[in-house]
Amino acid sequence: MDALMLSRLQFAVTCMFHFIFVPLTLGISIMIAWMETRYVTTGDETWLRMTKFWGKLFLINFALGVVTGITMEFQFGMNWAEYSRYVGDIFGAPLAIEATVAFFLESVFIGLWIFGWDKVSKKVHLLSIWLVAIATNLSGLWILLANGWMQHPVGYVLRNNRAEMVDFMALLTNPYGLLKFGHQIASAYTVAAFFVMGVSAWHLLRKNEVPFFKRSFRQAALFGLVSSLLVAGIGDSHAVDVAKVQPAKFAAMESVWETQRGAGMHLLQLPDEKNERNSVELLLVPNLVSLLAFHDPQAEVKGLKDFPRDERPPVLPVFLSFRAMVGLGTYFILASALAVFLSFKQNLEDYRLFLTVLLFSIPLPYIANQLGWIVAEVGRQPWIVYGVLKTAAGVSKNVSTAQVAVSLAGFTLLYGALGVIDIYLLGKYARKGPDNDLSGIINVQGRG
Repeated sequence: MDALMLSRLQFAVTCMFHFIFVPLTLGISIMIAWMETRYVTTGDETWLRMTKFWGKLFLINFALGVVTGITMEFQFGMNWAEYSRYVGDIFGAPLAIEATVAFFLESVFIGLWIFGWDKVSKKVHLLSIWLVAIATNLSGLWILLANGWMQHPVGYVLRNNRAEMVDFMALLTNPYGLLKFGHQIASAYTVAAFFVMGVSAWHLLRKNEVPFFKRSFRQAALFGLVSSLLVAGIGDSHAVDVAKVQPAKFAAMESVWETQRGAGMHLLQLPDEKNERNSVELLLVPNLVSLLAFHDPQAEVKGLKDFPRDERPPVLPVFLSFRAMVGLGTYFILASALAVFLSFKQNLEDYRLFLTVLLFSIPLPYIANQLGWIVAEVGRQPWIVYGVLKTAAGVSKNVSTAQVAVSLAGFTLLYGALGVIDIYLLGKYARKGPDNDLSGIINVQGRG
């Protein structure tokens, strides 16, 4: 493999590993802020114990997420210097705002939340976790607006052999970026909901702290149902936008080879990229692809054959990732709806089969998130900035194959070790359950 392929692989490894931690941080921070709000407004100590228990798992995940995220930005300068030179005037702006505003706000107030239990009032402490949750989600907004510009570049001109920003508001209001943010945030909330439900299910199966974990389960089930429905709704709008501004990606997502009106969808389908056709096509639903693409059953869908071969994305990984992501999304809606229903029953802990299924479902939203990024990023190829700059033109000229290979091996080993640490710590403290002695916190926090 050459430096280009290794650089792509290295960024994929670091990005996908970092994104194991991001969704849980985004979602569980909101859930913890809500739990502490309930404690402050009701005085119910169970809500305080919930805040402390889930907050501990949040902090473990948050710490490793920060560590793994820092290395990604260095790669723009080291492995992708030509990309940074060409579009840095635009791409750098939202990342700079994310670092100086959202990440700074998040870092300051998470310190206050960690160390302020016995030093500030309940209301100030509550404000700190809400600011952490808001800042965490704002970080996601700025990063996804930057990525949204790469997917659908707006508000720029090509001048002096580089892209220069001429309309910052166009970047801020880019429909692609905003839809991507909404879809991703709702997906992250789904990760958090199924994580909390899964851990709660583990304890309920063992009859540990049943009232505590029944309440945690119910809150997560409600959060998960709303989130998974939002994923589907926003995802539909996002797919319509993709069909409009990235027709080659959409054609790969649905494995459409011929341009046609009223394009139907085969429920069982397998692309044959070499021969530019589908080797398997079974169970046709007429007009469904056109309906999904443009909300018009007779709309024209552009086929892959209308694009030059060197401007088509790899079809098979995009198609399979999209189908699997949609299938998992459907499962999340059904599972969370059933979880909401059962959570209002007095004997939730007796539904052992369903609780076992939810326990083993913890990894599934993580997988769905990764599949979504495969669709987004592999589906954009061969462009690093869609229609403007190809990936091959963005790699650094002065980085050798050996240098990238060594750094890739180093990152893989380091991240593998961090992954083991994360799983060990989350597993250890999740199994331990909530602390019982909160007397010191309650006495101090009683100041109001």
